[in-house]
Amino acid sequence: MRVSTRGDYASRALLSLALNPDADHPTSVRDLAERTGLPQPYLEQILLTLKGVGLVRSKRGVGGGYVLARDPEDITLAEIVAAVDGPIVAGDFGEPHRDGACNHEGQCVLLAVWADVGNHMREHLSSFTLDDMVRQARGLAPARRTHHVEATS
Repeated sequence: MRVSTRGDYASRALLSLALNPDADHPTSVRDLAERTGLPQPYLEQILLTLKGVGLVRSKRGVGGGYVLARDPEDITLAEIVAAVDGPIVAGDFGEPHRDGACNHEGQCVLLAVWADVGNHMREHLSSFTLDDMVRQARGLAPARRTHHVEATS
């Protein structure tokens, strides 16, 4: 799986809202775009999507903008990415056949592996909350790395 630009931008925007010391007061799209370095028109579209799934709330008018709809400890990276990118899967390969019905030279073995990879990605992204990211950004917690790659020669 590759997290899209939309998934990355949505995560950055929500992290910025979570890092805001005055999180109860709305942040304008313009201010959010400036703080994150994201293009404002694209950010507006992403925030509307995030509002539609209940991750942010908006207030119109003077002093308006966006706030998180839930506490940062209740929002996972998996939710954010899925909100803007759709289901987190390794690919659109279909479901493995059941009960020995596979008749395509072991294709079902691969389908099962791809499904397992998607499950691992969802579980891993679900293990990180916005609160985790806030704590790391503020130096209150070390960066969490649960997987490592061993060098090969």
